[in-house]
Amino acid sequence: MTRAPGADASTAEFERHRGHLLGLAYRMLGSRAEAEDAVQEAWLRWSGVDTGSVGLPRAFLSQTVTRLCLDRLKSAQLQREVYVGPWLPEPVLGDDTLQQAGPESTTEFANDLSVAFMLALERLSPLERAAFLLHDVFDAGFPEVAAALGRSEAACRQLASRARVRVREARPRFEVGDAECERLAGAFLAAAATGDLQALSHLLAEDARLVADGGGVVFAARVPVVGRRRVVKLMDGLRRKYPLPLDAQVLPARINGLPGCIIGAADGTPIQTVAIEATADGHVAAVYVVRNPEKLRHLAGYFRRH
Repeated sequence: MTRAPGADASTAEFERHRGHLLGLAYRMLGSRAEAEDAVQEAWLRWSGVDTGSVGLPRAFLSQTVTRLCLDRLKSAQLQREVYVGPWLPEPVLGDDTLQQAGPESTTEFANDLSVAFMLALERLSPLERAAFLLHDVFDAGFPEVAAALGRSEAACRQLASRARVRVREARPRFEVGDAECERLAGAFLAAAATGDLQALSHLLAEDARLVADGGGVVFAARVPVVGRRRVVKLMDGLRRKYPLPLDAQVLPARINGLPGCIIGAADGTPIQTVAIEATADGHVAAVYVVRNPEKLRHLAGYFRRH
């Protein structure tokens, strides 16, 4: 069967923007699986138009993916209203292609996939989220944002401005070097594994918090645990009551750009990811644990690769 004239060029053009689209969709949805679905649907729509007549393919595809994600967010919001316990984004590991699928811009938010940033995006309305991501992260002009959202440029400026303020308020106000973060995460994970409560207490900030996402499918704290003593008490109780299998595999990993680890069963089935957020003075500010099997499914091959 012969390919239609221009089909190869059309496919190549789409593939040239796939990473950009995946990065946009993941930030919109907080789910790698749903982001891939949205990009695939965008491809189906792209393959059904006369792509040679599209003047700006990147803008056209960004607009298409944004609208698809906005539709998905409507149903996602309903699901989150009945979600059991805290919601965390699907973890993205350091070797995931999504880590290299960030925007080409140099804005302060570019390439930020941290859990704190993703949670900040969750606090925005779908339109605020879209306007902010398109303009402040992916460097689209407001005429392009307005076309994508079906709103006036003035309205889109207001949406992005409100979102920008809320995101900056929610993100950490400190920068910690990678080496220091890795050192702190390693010490914390070692203390957690051995049950060294004194070391854990020393490493945690006074207002440290632990957020665990089990989705109601597996055991996890139903509310964020805040405060050094409460976090230590919880971790000690979990270690005693729900110990990891003796043959569990524990591998260091970057989780959404943060140092941490992925823990799996002997057969390579992921059990949970742990990501550590640090303070400027060298303490653990937050521990993010994803245990929901649905959010770990895409990591099934990680242990085979390592």
